[in-house]
Amino acid sequence: MRYGELALKSAPVRREFERTLRRNILDQFVREGLPGRIRSDRGHLYVETDDIERGARIVRRIFGVTSVSRVDEVPSDPDVIRTRLLELAAPHLLSGQSFAVRARRTGQHTFTSQQLAGDLGAAVLERFPDRSLRVDLQHPDTELFVEVRGPRTYLSFDRLEGPGGLPLGVAGHLVALVDGARGALGAFVMMKRGCRVGLVVLPTGEPFVQETLLRFDPSARIAPASASADAWVPVVASLAEEAHADGVVLPIPVEEHSRYWGQWGNRVLFSPTVGMSDQEVEDRWRSVTALVA
Repeated sequence: MRYGELALKSAPVRREFERTLRRNILDQFVREGLPGRIRSDRGHLYVETDDIERGARIVRRIFGVTSVSRVDEVPSDPDVIRTRLLELAAPHLLSGQSFAVRARRTGQHTFTSQQLAGDLGAAVLERFPDRSLRVDLQHPDTELFVEVRGPRTYLSFDRLEGPGGLPLGVAGHLVALVDGARGALGAFVMMKRGCRVGLVVLPTGEPFVQETLLRFDPSARIAPASASADAWVPVVASLAEEAHADGVVLPIPVEEHSRYWGQWGNRVLFSPTVGMSDQEVEDRWRSVTALVA
């Protein structure tokens, strides 16, 4: 798996954030009852598990992870890489399709990334002459990913998107009102910035929490609230005190903020979806739900 924003932090901060990320991953594996072991190098974490499909589904909903690949690991020997790649590629390359080899390299080797990609592409064409394959580096039907990292090389055919952002728990605590897609998206956005978010849930927000948000943070505090006008206000106050929250996330327009100033002491009010239309909220929420499909 890969992380992006973490790599930009100073060394001490990056180490602390990576420790949190590793802990969050292992916590999710424990909750799912799936054994797993993590190792790392700069910019990548590697999870070894008995069930790759389940493992990939778990990891791609961990905040801080930008993408996940199911990989086959081999030594960084060009002959070994070529042999294993051809074995793995056979079921992925269909007759008449285009393909591209995406090679990246870190460390000292006798070959460059471009040379490796060219050699492997030529080997694919030579190995499957009856499939009418063609190289297309711009819009290929199939991509063959080869990441050479020191003495080990990782071969894959997919790159599943993760939520990105920062690991859950590296920022403060918040409470969010979830009344539907807009409230749920607001909570998700703040989770993505590393905040632990307690959820005050109206009946209309229940499906968004149970089906999606709790998949990202199963330990999130939940407090149900009535749909009656402003009946949720004291529930937010209670949960904010319990969670020692620094702020409150509301799915309301800016002009309504003045109604709630001071309701919860000096806590900051956030409305991260305030500039989005209903259609934009719907589209972004659809991309969120795709991560837990």
